[in-house]
Amino acid sequence: MILIADGGSTKTSWCLVNNEGRETYFETEGYNPYFVDSSYILRSLHESLPPHLKADKVTSVSFYGAGCGSEKDSVVMEALQVVFANARVEVAMDLVAAARALLGSTAGFAAILGTGTNTCLYDGREIIQNIDSLGFILGDEGSGGAMGKRFLGDYIRGLLPQELSEIFVKTYDLSPAEIIDQIYSKPMANRFCAGFSKFIYDHLEFDYATNLVRSNFDTFFSSLVSKYPDYTSYSFNCIGSVGFSFRPILEKSAASFGMPVGRVLKSPMPGLVSYHMELAGCHQ
Repeated sequence: MILIADGGSTKTSWCLVNNEGRETYFETEGYNPYFVDSSYILRSLHESLPPHLKADKVTSVSFYGAGCGSEKDSVVMEALQVVFANARVEVAMDLVAAARALLGSTAGFAAILGTGTNTCLYDGREIIQNIDSLGFILGDEGSGGAMGKRFLGDYIRGLLPQELSEIFVKTYDLSPAEIIDQIYSKPMANRFCAGFSKFIYDHLEFDYATNLVRSNFDTFFSSLVSKYPDYTSYSFNCIGSVGFSFRPILEKSAASFGMPVGRVLKSPMPGLVSYHMELAGCHQ
């Protein structure tokens, strides 16, 4: 049996594939190794794994997660190796999950376009080049966080169309001072800003909203994607709610930079299941 995990800081989605290829899905809390230690993960897994899962029968565990792909991998690895003592355990970053879900065993270009962004060139198994997205403060161009940050700045400066500004006030009842306090004084400013991408999506009938999204994606391509060598020789593939929701506008940005759009997925799990079943010689 193989076990695959797509982990965030809040929630981890799991898929268990048995020897007959039958899939079972379940969830646990998130295990970002920057926030929890091995003993915490160990306790949580013992409490959260479904009763029908026989840990000693699992032969392979692939854990992709927030905070992984660094010196912190050992935090997750140690806990998984204790729980699944007979399994080969792999821990990798979420960008590896995106590439494998999008491209399988084929080389190409893969990206994440969600709350944050990330990009890479992939050789069919591993990432071979990654230009740092720099995170919310210095970068993350194209992300929901960057889009929301620009929108909120325009609102505070009085640059929104009057009708859209009035709709925003009625929807959220947030003063400029409250927005500033939320961003500069509270944790997770990136998530706060990214939350407004839904409001932008819901009001794409305004030229302002459409132009904002287009500008966000154009900056993403000019600042990140176009910096990869021979980037126009690849198709553009991405995972994440922002790329998925705004695909028609994303396609226009990609075309203006000479890249055809390939696969655009909201979640990596279906693609990860296919990748690992193929790797294990299973058939769906």
